Amino acid sequence: MLYSILLGVQVLLAIGLVTLILLQHGKGADAGAAFGSGASATVFGARGSGNALSRATALTATGFFLNSLALAFLVANRPEAPSVVDLIDTAPVMIEEVFEVPESDVPPGSQGAGDVPN
Repeated sequence: MLYSILLGVQVLLAIGLVTLILLQHGKGADAGAAFGSGASATVFGARGSGNALSRATALTATGFFLNSLALAFLVANRPEAPSVVDLIDTAPVMIEEVFEVPESDVPPGSQGAGDVPN
């Protein structure tokens, strides 16, 4: 149950982290903002969104890494489940045993599989 909750939180943190990283301006965006390309009309003001987005990205990344460590700890300390390969029955089966039909189940006058009608 805890693993499923942490896995869901991990997915949400990953989506949030990608979103926050894509919202940030690159290094080349500062040159355009210096010549008055509408930087004062942004939501965060003329100073820019660098401080708020950087802080949110750092907090989300910290949560992502801590959640990753918690998931790794849960997976490493769970009881060992048998492998699917271990559950396969590898005992040899004789083909005659599989297709053997008792004589009482064969209707009288029927031909066997190897008999060719005349």
